[in-house]
Amino acid sequence: MLPLSDIAVVAVEQAVAAPFATRQLADLGARVIKVERPGEGDFARGYDHAVNGMSSHFVWLNRSKRSLSLDLKSEQGRTVMTKLLERADVLVSNLAPGAMGRLGLSMLEVRRAFPKMIVCEISGYGSSGPYQDRKAYDLLVQAESGLLSVTGDPAWPAKVGISVADIAAGSYAYSGILSALIKRGRTGEGSGVSVSLFDALGEWMGFPAYYTRYSGKQPERTGTRHATIAPYGDFKTADGSTLYIAVQNEREWARFCSSVLASPELSRDPRFVTNASRVRERRALYDVIETVFGALSKDDIVTRLRAAEIAYADVNDVLGFLQHPQLAARNRFRDVDSPVGTLSALIPPVDLEGVEPVMKAVPDLGEHSENTLLELGYRPEEIDKMRQEGVI
Repeated sequence: MLPLSDIAVVAVEQAVAAPFATRQLADLGARVIKVERPGEGDFARGYDHAVNGMSSHFVWLNRSKRSLSLDLKSEQGRTVMTKLLERADVLVSNLAPGAMGRLGLSMLEVRRAFPKMIVCEISGYGSSGPYQDRKAYDLLVQAESGLLSVTGDPAWPAKVGISVADIAAGSYAYSGILSALIKRGRTGEGSGVSVSLFDALGEWMGFPAYYTRYSGKQPERTGTRHATIAPYGDFKTADGSTLYIAVQNEREWARFCSSVLASPELSRDPRFVTNASRVRERRALYDVIETVFGALSKDDIVTRLRAAEIAYADVNDVLGFLQHPQLAARNRFRDVDSPVGTLSALIPPVDLEGVEPVMKAVPDLGEHSENTLLELGYRPEEIDKMRQEGVI
């Protein structure tokens, strides 16, 4: 039995944050009905056409769901939605500020009508405060949360290359819904779950927030290197390769000096004796490391790093990641059906003993509208009429 096989989820969702949360519920067996606008659908369907004509974002976030196209602004669409909620355990949404309320589907209204329902609302900045009505997209939240100020090189900030604010919010929505399901199992009561992109990314800003509040200055932008740990980051080798290394404690630092740099006395050098001093004398420290690495091949340095048990990594592009031997050795890919044929997808990162994650098809827009309405008790002629009137 899959952990969530008896859970029904209605998702009024778009883009990344809510679809990421509900896809993870679907991975565990939940029956997720994705409500989309007739004709257009989730606008993430049109982000690109890279996956055999489908959007890479949509393919990533929407497998194993059922797509119901439904005009929630129409009277009949709202009636269908009520019937869906009567059979659902969870309602998830991430529309623009106030949109669910205008549809009569605010958290308060749904919780009042369905006391056992778990209602999860994902917003940009939360349901109160001066920013509550602002639209929020990933880059904007990265900017407002201070993430851009600590990401990039000293000359210029950089956006994180993935939708990190959306992913953070979707992850907390997922865990919040699971927590609410556990609570309901004990008390029989539903819950409201509220998550904002700003709060989610704010939690991830914990290190620079504490550092800045109590040191009086914020961490510097250091590119691939670390603002408060040294040595940490990229170094060139004599044959033009790049290795990334990370030394996290004084035991590792001593081994690094002895076995990798072949200069055990450096570990006792007053300039480098603690991590704080190494960060303070970063330029002198990196001059020493770059001199040694610049005289040795990548293979020679890797041999020394492995002998000293120092963490290191090669730098991969995305294709290199997809072809990574660790993924192949651990069989981390599965085939998934879609409207454009069979696709290859990474399985979820959490391995539950005895549970094979659900990896069903990516839905076409409105693919499951008719079957869903039939299950709700609508007759075929009623469904045809709704289709003609643009309700579905």
